[in-house]
Amino acid sequence: PHFDNMADANAPRPKLATVKTLIGRTGSRGGITQVRVQFVDDPNRSIIRNVKGPVREGDILVLLESEREARRLR
Repeated sequence: PHFDNMADANAPRPKLATVKTLIGRTGSRGGITQVRVQFVDDPNRSIIRNVKGPVREGDILVLLESEREARRLR
């Protein structure tokens, strides 16, 4: 595929979200952390996401997709 025109008019903008709380580790080897994030542009809105790699409270994530929410840990 060709990625010359990354500024696609109908592509949603990436959203910034701050990690508020670490909920727990998931994945078969514990390599995924479930976190609650709060959107920078809309502080009233928070969702749960899975994050791969090191993460801590206060980190800012760039969410390419901000509608999807992770299923809660069992």
